[in-house]
Amino acid sequence: MINTEPNSCESLNSKAIKKIKEFVEDQSVVYIATTYLDYLRIQQELSLLKKYAKNVHIIVSNRKSYFLRIVYVYFRSLFFFQKTDIIFIGFAPQLVLPFLKWRFTRKKVITDFFISLYDTLVMDRKKFLQGSLISKILAFFDKITLKWSDLVISDTRTHASYFVSEFGCVKEKVVTLYLQADRKYYYPKQIEKPSELKNKFIVLYFGSVLPLQGTEVIIEAINQCENDNIFFIMIGPLDKGACFKKNVKFINWLSQPKLSDYIAMSDLCLAGHFNAEIKKASRTIPGKAYICEAMNKHIILGENEANRERYPVCYSNVDFVEMGSASILMSIIELKYKEWLNEF
Repeated sequence: MINTEPNSCESLNSKAIKKIKEFVEDQSVVYIATTYLDYLRIQQELSLLKKYAKNVHIIVSNRKSYFLRIVYVYFRSLFFFQKTDIIFIGFAPQLVLPFLKWRFTRKKVITDFFISLYDTLVMDRKKFLQGSLISKILAFFDKITLKWSDLVISDTRTHASYFVSEFGCVKEKVVTLYLQADRKYYYPKQIEKPSELKNKFIVLYFGSVLPLQGTEVIIEAINQCENDNIFFIMIGPLDKGACFKKNVKFINWLSQPKLSDYIAMSDLCLAGHFNAEIKKASRTIPGKAYICEAMNKHIILGENEANRERYPVCYSNVDFVEMGSASILMSIIELKYKEWLNEF
Protein backbone atom coordinates (compact mmCIF):
# COMPACT_ATOMS: atom_id res chain seq x y z
CA MET A 1 0.00 0.00 0.00
CA ILE A 2 1.47 3.36 -1.05
CA ASN A 3 1.23 6.16 1.47
CA THR A 4 -0.21 9.26 -0.19
CA GLU A 5 -0.94 11.49 2.79
CA PRO A 6 1.56 14.33 3.25
CA ASN A 7 1.97 13.48 6.94
CA SER A 8 1.68 9.68 6.66
CA CYS A 9 5.13 9.26 8.22
CA GLU A 10 5.07 12.21 10.59
CA SER A 11 5.57 9.87 13.56
CA LEU A 12 9.22 9.44 12.56
CA ASN A 13 9.72 13.17 13.13
CA SER A 14 7.60 13.38 16.28
CA LYS A 15 10.49 13.08 18.76
CA ALA A 16 12.51 15.80 17.03
CA ILE A 17 9.51 18.11 16.72
CA LYS A 18 8.62 17.58 20.38
CA LYS A 19 12.18 18.36 21.45
CA ILE A 20 12.40 21.49 19.28
CA LYS A 21 9.05 22.61 20.69
CA GLU A 22 10.33 22.16 24.26
CA PHE A 23 13.33 24.38 23.49
CA VAL A 24 11.63 27.19 21.58
CA GLU A 25 8.04 27.36 22.86
CA ASP A 26 7.23 30.92 23.93
CA GLN A 27 10.88 31.87 23.39
CA SER A 28 12.47 34.49 21.17
CA VAL A 29 14.66 32.77 18.56
CA VAL A 30 17.28 34.07 16.15
CA TYR A 31 17.70 31.75 13.17
CA ILE A 32 21.06 31.86 11.36
CA ALA A 33 22.10 30.01 8.21
CA THR A 34 24.72 30.48 5.50
CA THR A 35 22.61 29.20 2.62
CA TYR A 36 19.58 30.49 0.72
CA LEU A 37 16.33 31.22 2.51
CA ASP A 38 14.37 28.96 0.12
CA TYR A 39 16.66 25.97 0.81
CA LEU A 40 14.27 23.16 1.70
CA ARG A 41 15.86 22.32 5.05
CA ILE A 42 15.77 26.00 6.06
CA GLN A 43 12.07 26.27 5.24
CA GLN A 44 11.28 23.09 7.15
CA GLU A 45 12.98 24.41 10.29
CA LEU A 46 11.56 27.92 10.00
CA SER A 47 8.03 26.53 9.73
CA LEU A 48 8.54 24.75 13.07
CA LEU A 49 9.98 27.84 14.71
CA LYS A 50 7.17 30.07 13.45
CA LYS A 51 4.67 27.54 14.77
CA TYR A 52 6.10 27.21 18.29
CA ALA A 53 8.37 30.17 19.11
CA LYS A 54 7.17 33.52 20.43
CA ASN A 55 9.02 35.30 17.64
CA VAL A 56 11.71 34.47 15.09
CA HIS A 57 14.47 36.77 13.82
CA ILE A 58 16.12 35.54 10.62
CA ILE A 59 19.73 36.13 9.60
CA VAL A 60 20.05 34.61 6.13
CA SER A 61 21.43 36.05 2.89
CA ASN A 62 20.38 35.23 -0.67
CA ARG A 63 23.58 36.52 -2.28
CA LYS A 64 24.99 34.19 -4.92
CA SER A 65 28.51 34.29 -3.49
CA TYR A 66 28.89 31.92 -0.53
CA PHE A 67 31.71 34.09 0.84
CA LEU A 68 29.44 37.16 0.80
CA ARG A 69 26.67 35.19 2.49
CA ILE A 70 29.03 34.31 5.34
CA VAL A 71 30.24 37.92 5.61
CA TYR A 72 26.61 39.05 5.79
CA VAL A 73 25.82 36.50 8.53
CA TYR A 74 28.84 37.57 10.60
CA PHE A 75 28.07 41.28 10.19
CA ARG A 76 24.38 40.94 11.05
CA SER A 77 25.15 38.70 14.03
CA LEU A 78 27.73 41.10 15.41
CA PHE A 79 25.29 44.01 15.24
CA PHE A 80 22.16 42.11 16.29
CA PHE A 81 20.98 43.59 19.60
CA GLN A 82 17.41 42.39 19.97
CA LYS A 83 16.60 40.26 22.99
CA THR A 84 16.68 36.53 22.21
CA ASP A 85 16.56 33.32 24.22
CA ILE A 86 17.56 30.70 21.63
CA ILE A 87 20.15 30.64 18.84
CA PHE A 88 19.21 28.21 16.06
CA ILE A 89 21.96 27.71 13.46
CA GLY A 90 20.88 25.90 10.32
CA PHE A 91 23.10 25.10 7.36
CA ALA A 92 26.83 24.70 8.23
CA PRO A 93 26.81 25.69 11.93
CA GLN A 94 30.57 24.89 12.02
CA LEU A 95 31.17 28.12 10.08
CA VAL A 96 29.18 30.17 12.58
CA LEU A 97 29.16 28.83 16.15
CA PRO A 98 32.95 28.51 16.77
CA PHE A 99 33.42 32.15 15.76
CA LEU A 100 30.31 33.78 17.20
CA LYS A 101 29.51 31.83 20.37
CA TRP A 102 30.99 34.66 22.46
CA ARG A 103 28.40 36.97 20.90
CA PHE A 104 25.51 34.85 22.23
CA THR A 105 26.62 34.00 25.75
CA ARG A 106 24.14 32.34 28.11
CA LYS A 107 21.84 31.42 25.21
CA LYS A 108 20.62 27.94 24.38
CA VAL A 109 22.05 26.78 21.04
CA ILE A 110 20.33 24.47 18.53
CA THR A 111 22.33 23.35 15.49
CA ASP A 112 21.28 21.43 12.42
CA PHE A 113 24.28 19.18 11.89
CA PHE A 114 23.07 18.17 8.45
CA ILE A 115 26.65 17.78 7.22
CA SER A 116 30.04 17.20 8.78
CA LEU A 117 32.78 19.37 7.27
CA TYR A 118 35.34 16.62 7.87
CA ASP A 119 33.20 13.85 6.42
CA THR A 120 32.10 15.92 3.41
CA LEU A 121 35.40 17.53 2.39
CA VAL A 122 37.85 14.78 3.42
CA MET A 123 36.04 11.44 3.21
CA ASP A 124 33.34 12.20 0.61
CA ARG A 125 34.67 14.77 -1.86
CA LYS A 126 38.35 14.10 -1.03
CA LYS A 127 39.32 17.77 -1.21
CA PHE A 128 41.90 17.26 1.54
CA LEU A 129 43.99 14.26 2.58
CA GLN A 130 42.93 12.25 5.60
CA GLY A 131 45.33 12.98 8.46
CA SER A 132 46.45 16.32 7.01
CA LEU A 133 46.47 19.49 9.08
CA ILE A 134 43.39 20.83 7.30
CA SER A 135 41.48 17.59 7.89
CA LYS A 136 42.28 17.85 11.61
CA ILE A 137 41.08 21.47 11.67
CA LEU A 138 37.82 20.48 9.97
CA ALA A 139 37.32 17.66 12.48
CA PHE A 140 37.97 20.15 15.31
CA PHE A 141 35.27 22.49 14.00
CA ASP A 142 32.85 19.56 13.85
CA LYS A 143 33.68 18.49 17.41
CA ILE A 144 33.54 21.94 18.98
CA THR A 145 30.24 22.75 17.26
CA LEU A 146 28.67 19.56 18.59
CA LYS A 147 30.12 20.18 22.06
CA TRP A 148 28.76 23.73 22.24
CA SER A 149 25.30 22.76 21.00
CA ASP A 150 22.50 22.13 23.49
CA LEU A 151 20.39 20.36 20.87
CA VAL A 152 21.72 18.75 17.70
CA ILE A 153 19.47 17.91 14.75
CA SER A 154 20.55 15.13 12.37
CA ASP A 155 19.01 14.00 9.09
CA THR A 156 19.10 10.24 9.84
CA ARG A 157 19.63 8.06 12.91
CA THR A 158 22.58 6.45 11.11
CA HIS A 159 24.19 9.86 10.65
CA ALA A 160 23.54 10.69 14.31
CA SER A 161 25.35 7.52 15.38
CA TYR A 162 28.34 8.60 13.27
CA PHE A 163 28.45 12.00 14.98
CA VAL A 164 28.46 10.26 18.36
CA SER A 165 31.16 7.72 17.51
CA GLU A 166 33.42 9.93 15.36
CA PHE A 167 33.15 13.33 17.06
CA GLY A 168 32.14 12.46 20.61
CA CYS A 169 28.72 14.08 20.45
CA VAL A 170 26.54 13.35 23.49
CA LYS A 171 23.94 10.88 22.27
CA GLU A 172 21.13 12.26 24.44
CA LYS A 173 21.18 15.68 22.80
CA VAL A 174 20.76 14.43 19.22
CA VAL A 175 17.36 14.08 17.54
CA THR A 176 16.59 13.12 13.95
CA LEU A 177 14.44 15.32 11.74
CA TYR A 178 13.80 13.76 8.34
CA LEU A 179 13.56 16.03 5.33
CA GLN A 180 10.25 16.78 3.63
CA ALA A 181 9.69 17.62 -0.03
CA ASP A 182 8.32 21.03 -0.92
CA ARG A 183 4.64 20.36 -1.61
CA LYS A 184 4.36 23.58 -3.62
CA TYR A 185 6.16 21.79 -6.45
CA TYR A 186 6.13 18.09 -5.66
CA TYR A 187 2.81 16.27 -5.45
CA PRO A 188 1.10 13.48 -7.44
CA LYS A 189 0.07 14.68 -10.89
CA GLN A 190 -0.35 13.42 -14.44
CA ILE A 191 1.88 14.77 -17.21
CA GLU A 192 1.57 13.35 -20.71
CA LYS A 193 4.75 12.01 -22.29
CA PRO A 194 5.97 13.76 -25.46
CA SER A 195 4.93 12.00 -28.66
CA GLU A 196 8.39 10.55 -29.35
CA LEU A 197 8.42 8.88 -25.91
CA LYS A 198 4.79 7.77 -25.83
CA ASN A 199 5.65 4.05 -25.91
CA LYS A 200 8.92 4.30 -24.01
CA PHE A 201 9.60 3.29 -20.41
CA ILE A 202 11.16 6.45 -18.95
CA VAL A 203 13.83 6.11 -16.25
CA LEU A 204 14.76 9.39 -14.57
CA TYR A 205 17.78 10.57 -12.59
CA PHE A 206 18.29 14.12 -11.33
CA GLY A 207 20.91 15.50 -9.00
CA SER A 208 23.94 17.69 -8.41
CA VAL A 209 26.29 14.80 -9.29
CA LEU A 210 28.11 14.67 -5.95
CA PRO A 211 30.52 11.70 -5.67
CA LEU A 212 28.39 9.81 -3.13
CA GLN A 213 25.43 9.80 -5.56
CA GLY A 214 27.24 7.28 -7.74
CA THR A 215 26.24 8.61 -11.15
CA GLU A 216 29.05 6.56 -12.68
CA VAL A 217 27.11 3.44 -11.64
CA ILE A 218 24.01 4.74 -13.43
CA ILE A 219 25.99 5.57 -16.60
CA GLU A 220 27.54 2.09 -16.57
CA ALA A 221 24.08 0.56 -16.21
CA ILE A 222 22.81 2.65 -19.16
CA ASN A 223 25.74 1.46 -21.27
CA GLN A 224 24.72 -2.13 -20.47
CA CYS A 225 21.11 -1.54 -21.57
CA GLU A 226 20.20 -3.38 -24.79
CA ASN A 227 16.52 -2.47 -24.80
CA ASP A 228 15.68 0.56 -26.95
CA ASN A 229 12.25 0.82 -25.33
CA ILE A 230 13.88 1.89 -22.08
CA PHE A 231 14.65 5.60 -22.28
CA PHE A 232 16.82 7.43 -19.74
CA ILE A 233 16.55 11.10 -18.79
CA MET A 234 19.59 12.39 -16.87
CA ILE A 235 19.25 15.83 -15.26
CA GLY A 236 22.32 17.52 -13.81
CA PRO A 237 25.89 18.57 -14.71
CA LEU A 238 26.91 15.13 -15.93
CA ASP A 239 29.81 13.95 -18.07
CA LYS A 240 27.98 13.09 -21.29
CA GLY A 241 31.13 11.62 -22.85
CA ALA A 242 30.98 8.63 -20.50
CA CYS A 243 27.74 7.44 -22.09
CA PHE A 244 27.74 5.92 -25.59
CA LYS A 245 24.06 4.94 -25.82
CA LYS A 246 21.52 6.88 -27.89
CA ASN A 247 18.48 6.19 -25.70
CA VAL A 248 19.50 8.95 -23.25
CA LYS A 249 18.55 12.59 -22.93
CA PHE A 250 20.86 14.86 -20.91
CA ILE A 251 19.53 18.05 -19.35
CA ASN A 252 21.90 20.30 -17.45
CA TRP A 253 19.38 22.12 -15.24
CA LEU A 254 15.63 22.57 -14.72
CA SER A 255 13.52 24.84 -12.54
CA GLN A 256 11.59 23.08 -9.78
CA PRO A 257 8.21 23.31 -11.58
CA LYS A 258 9.73 21.87 -14.77
CA LEU A 259 11.60 19.19 -12.81
CA SER A 260 8.35 18.10 -11.20
CA ASP A 261 6.82 17.71 -14.69
CA TYR A 262 9.68 15.44 -15.77
CA ILE A 263 9.32 13.36 -12.61
CA ALA A 264 5.57 13.07 -13.20
CA MET A 265 6.00 11.75 -16.75
CA SER A 266 8.63 9.20 -15.71
CA ASP A 267 7.91 5.56 -14.95
CA LEU A 268 10.86 4.94 -12.64
CA CYS A 269 13.12 7.23 -10.61
CA LEU A 270 16.70 6.48 -9.56
CA ALA A 271 17.27 8.00 -6.12
CA GLY A 272 20.39 6.22 -4.82
CA HIS A 273 22.81 6.65 -3.28
CA PHE A 274 24.71 4.19 -5.50
CA ASN A 275 28.38 4.79 -4.58
CA ALA A 276 29.66 1.84 -2.53
CA GLU A 277 33.03 3.34 -1.59
CA ILE A 278 32.00 6.55 0.20
CA LYS A 279 30.64 5.68 3.66
CA LYS A 280 28.54 8.83 3.86
CA ALA A 281 26.44 7.45 1.00
CA SER A 282 25.11 4.82 3.42
CA ARG A 283 24.42 7.27 6.23
CA THR A 284 22.15 9.74 4.42
CA ILE A 285 18.84 9.53 2.60
CA PRO A 286 19.05 11.29 -0.78
CA GLY A 287 16.86 14.38 -1.05
CA LYS A 288 15.48 13.13 -4.35
CA ALA A 289 13.96 10.14 -2.52
CA TYR A 290 11.69 12.49 -0.53
CA ILE A 291 10.74 14.33 -3.72
CA CYS A 292 9.87 11.17 -5.67
CA GLU A 293 7.99 9.83 -2.65
CA ALA A 294 5.90 13.01 -2.53
CA MET A 295 5.02 12.47 -6.20
CA ASN A 296 4.10 8.78 -5.69
CA LYS A 297 6.73 7.54 -8.14
CA HIS A 298 8.42 4.15 -8.06
CA ILE A 299 11.94 4.59 -6.67
CA ILE A 300 15.16 2.59 -6.74
CA LEU A 301 17.22 3.13 -3.59
CA GLY A 302 20.64 1.99 -2.52
CA GLU A 303 20.57 -0.88 -0.03
CA ASN A 304 21.82 0.78 3.15
CA GLU A 305 20.94 1.45 6.76
CA ALA A 306 19.87 5.07 6.29
CA ASN A 307 17.38 4.34 3.50
CA ARG A 308 15.99 1.45 5.55
CA GLU A 309 15.12 3.86 8.38
CA ARG A 310 12.34 5.30 6.25
CA TYR A 311 11.67 2.81 3.46
CA PRO A 312 9.51 0.79 3.09
CA VAL A 313 8.18 1.80 6.54
CA CYS A 314 6.79 5.11 5.24
CA TYR A 315 6.56 4.43 1.53
CA SER A 316 6.51 1.00 -0.04
CA ASN A 317 6.77 1.77 -3.75
CA VAL A 318 10.52 1.15 -3.74
CA ASP A 319 13.17 -1.37 -4.77
CA PHE A 320 16.58 -1.66 -3.16
CA VAL A 321 19.76 -2.33 -5.11
CA GLU A 322 23.24 -3.32 -4.03
CA MET A 323 25.30 -0.14 -4.01
CA GLY A 324 28.06 0.01 -6.61
CA SER A 325 26.59 -2.68 -8.88
CA ALA A 326 25.61 -1.42 -12.34
CA SER A 327 24.57 -4.88 -13.52
CA ILE A 328 22.15 -5.40 -10.61
CA LEU A 329 20.78 -1.88 -11.09
CA MET A 330 20.15 -2.61 -14.76
CA SER A 331 18.48 -5.94 -13.94
CA ILE A 332 16.02 -4.17 -11.62
CA ILE A 333 15.31 -1.53 -14.28
CA GLU A 334 14.56 -4.33 -16.79
CA LEU A 335 12.30 -6.03 -14.25
CA LYS A 336 10.36 -2.80 -13.70
CA TYR A 337 10.08 -2.41 -17.49
CA LYS A 338 8.51 -5.88 -17.79
CA GLU A 339 6.05 -5.06 -15.01
CA TRP A 340 5.20 -1.82 -16.83
CA LEU A 341 4.50 -3.75 -20.04
CA ASN A 342 2.15 -6.10 -18.22
CA GLU A 343 0.06 -3.17 -17.02
CA PHE A 344 -1.19 -2.63 -20.59
